[in-house]
Amino acid sequence: MSSLDLNNPELFINRELSLLEFNQRVLAQALDPNIPLLERLNYLCISCSNLDEFYEVRVASLLLQMEEIAAGVASPDGLTVPEQLEKISVTAHKLVAEQYRTLNEVLIPLLERENIRFLKRDNWNSGQKAWLEKYFNEALMPILTPVGLDSAHPFPRILNKSLNFIISLTGKDAFGRNSGRAILQAPRALPRIVQLPRQETGGGQYDFVFLSSIIHAFINELFHGMTVKGCYQFRVTRNSDFFVDDDAVDDLLSAVQGGLEMRNYGDEVRLEIDANCPEETVNFLLARFELAADRLFMVNGPVNLSRMQAVQSLIDRPDLKFPPFKTSTPSALARNKDYFASIRKQDILLHHPFESFSPVVEFIRQAAEDPDVLAIKQTLYRTGVDSPVVGALIKAAKSGKEVTVVIELLARFDEKDNIGLAEKLQEAAAHVVYGVVGYKTHAKMCLVLRKEGAQLRSYLHLGTGNYHPKTSKLYTDYGLFTCDKELGDDVRRVFTQLTSLGKVSKLNKLLQSPFTLHQGLLKMIEREIDNAKNGKSAQIIIKVNAVVEEQVIQALYRASQVGVKIDLLVRGICCLRPGVPGVSENIQVRSIIGRFLEHNRVYAFYNNGDWSINLASADLMNRNMFRRVEICFPITDKKLAERILNDLKCYLKDNSQAWLLQSNGQYTRIQAQSQPLFQAQTELLKQFSQ
Repeated sequence: MSSLDLNNPELFINRELSLLEFNQRVLAQALDPNIPLLERLNYLCISCSNLDEFYEVRVASLLLQMEEIAAGVASPDGLTVPEQLEKISVTAHKLVAEQYRTLNEVLIPLLERENIRFLKRDNWNSGQKAWLEKYFNEALMPILTPVGLDSAHPFPRILNKSLNFIISLTGKDAFGRNSGRAILQAPRALPRIVQLPRQETGGGQYDFVFLSSIIHAFINELFHGMTVKGCYQFRVTRNSDFFVDDDAVDDLLSAVQGGLEMRNYGDEVRLEIDANCPEETVNFLLARFELAADRLFMVNGPVNLSRMQAVQSLIDRPDLKFPPFKTSTPSALARNKDYFASIRKQDILLHHPFESFSPVVEFIRQAAEDPDVLAIKQTLYRTGVDSPVVGALIKAAKSGKEVTVVIELLARFDEKDNIGLAEKLQEAAAHVVYGVVGYKTHAKMCLVLRKEGAQLRSYLHLGTGNYHPKTSKLYTDYGLFTCDKELGDDVRRVFTQLTSLGKVSKLNKLLQSPFTLHQGLLKMIEREIDNAKNGKSAQIIIKVNAVVEEQVIQALYRASQVGVKIDLLVRGICCLRPGVPGVSENIQVRSIIGRFLEHNRVYAFYNNGDWSINLASADLMNRNMFRRVEICFPITDKKLAERILNDLKCYLKDNSQAWLLQSNGQYTRIQAQSQPLFQAQTELLKQFSQ
């Protein structure tokens, strides 16, 4: 480095390219022979759905910036919008090529060895072909609607990420028309993978055929009297983010509902086409969607690999999946079924998925049934359609308790579900508010107010993850039960802030964005810097999903420069560049990619030997610091703090599922040398099962 200016673009990694690097690490799981085969297929599918969202949101956002004055404005790493799009295109095309190579050359041959087959049309036996022809005629053809392109039938509106076919035709139809082309959209209700019945077809137990193969095979049936020259699948990805104008919105619910209606028809951002499609047809589609060639992907296989996840539930092969595990329950709750009595005795920490999410549901259920509970206040960001949490809140509201729920309508891709949950809660007479326009409510908190004698006591559940029973089995998250009075007062003030109008409240223990969280974290980093300058030991361990915010990154650089030892456990995006001489030699960044999605956020500071452990709903991103309502809460119980610290050390010891970020922005997988293999998630499963 020619200068130690911490604003130097060379000190920052591009956010979008870092996100693509994360997706590359996910895809690498599909190539890991130590992972069960069907799980490897699942990782491939996840990498594909991740890339879908990347184009729907991130690339779409950059393309909108291209239309504005911001096109020439550089990101912190120095890249302008056109430069970012160019690098994204190169990286994404390499990633997609590797996805299809992994499927065709690695996974499909391995699956065939296990008698799990995805049959191409050329490999159907006579029984399979007969069964599929009948399936096409009876289950598909009645609901398929091909559209011949002519002046009366213009190019149809193509749904976002839907499966479509462009068909080349010769001859004239019954009315003497000959446009030469037709479009066929596969209804979303149709399964994209069909399992063949073994007895009726004479094949194997796990023989599958893609819907696209079935349509290709029998496409002639849709065009009697004409000749099909070619049939090629394609898929369009559209901008799926929608903007709500803070100043123009009188009714947020109506605005979101209107935005959802348009999501399927946002601007086109990517086109995927069958690799066999002729150049003339490819150019026709590119022109129709007004897309440049750099957003075209010619693929050797189905245009939506993520749909292959469906086979997981169709294949009964436990030997090809992760072994099942049984979650545990903290002894303090297992011994005493009265949760309020247990929480009065001590703070209780939950670590999902190693510990069950059911105590969270039980806590709300007991609150709903307890006659001494007067009110329940809760935030909901993502919780699932048939959530038992919502069921308990509805029960509480119907029993006459004051139930207030802050629902975030703009939780991306969960908006429709959240609207439905809001309506159910309102029907039960719960107070439902939608947070603050312009600031997503991302905090995870539940407050139960219980009358105990002459006092009103606050019981809390605070978490790092969503109140979602399904994802609690897949994501690592922490949850804390406590009746700490100062925390209770803080959470009550935050709820009042969300549901009413007023000034920012002074909080005792909580840090809250967009008001105090950013500055609070900077102060804790500065404390470590001061300790290091004064010759004291100083250390920082942070575990988050993303590190993007420039001021925090620069503070960590300053800490590294004075000798603070910094370990960052960052699952996804990391814009901080470690290992730069004179700047970040004391910073190590590692990413854990394993069976569970690392999701919890922990901010740990050595604090001159008295570790300060804080859990949060927020990542180190600009949006979390300044455009969301987030909370960060301290773990004051020394035993619980030590337990979390040991968990962090466990992750730092991982030499099997960990990747180290290099100063060039790329990641290398840690390979165990002489020491035995150690997987943090496996170790935690073992600890909690015991």
